[in-house]
Amino acid sequence: MSSIVPTFDELLGAAAHSAVHLEMRDAYGVNSEAADFARWRATGERDTDPDSAYWRPWTELVRRTVARGVVVRRARIVSEPVSDYIRYEYAGTVVNLGAGEQVRWLPRRQASDIPLPGNDFWLVDSAVVRWNHFAGDGVSGGGEMSTDPTVAKLCADAFELVWSRAVPHDQYTIR
Repeated sequence: MSSIVPTFDELLGAAAHSAVHLEMRDAYGVNSEAADFARWRATGERDTDPDSAYWRPWTELVRRTVARGVVVRRARIVSEPVSDYIRYEYAGTVVNLGAGEQVRWLPRRQASDIPLPGNDFWLVDSAVVRWNHFAGDGVSGGGEMSTDPTVAKLCADAFELVWSRAVPHDQYTIR
């Protein structure tokens, strides 16, 4: 594994065919989301403006990536009933979709027999894995890279099994 971790611009910029992201936590404590999450908890209002300062860097990156013909998919394994954080993510997913991502949701009970890696990850072109490490409270613990073919296959197989069972965003009902 490598301690040299590219930025998401570099990672997705290098993608030729596919970029998949598997999220498996019920809550994250990412600093860049703290104010928006607090606002949502207080008001129920979520920033869904793809051109806002909060979203623009991500939506522009995804749009550029998809425009090159790269398929960007995101799957989320969630406990039900879902946490407040997952409700918050769900409320903002319209922006991910509008930028060109495909998003699906899988209730955790339906993932019990899927061999899953221990951490969230991005997998680019079925070959490059970017692990996303998090502390117990959801704060980012940084990333780590792997190009080990066995690790990439584990992630690809896990993602495809999750994807095949998961519900497309527009059909998933928050429970």
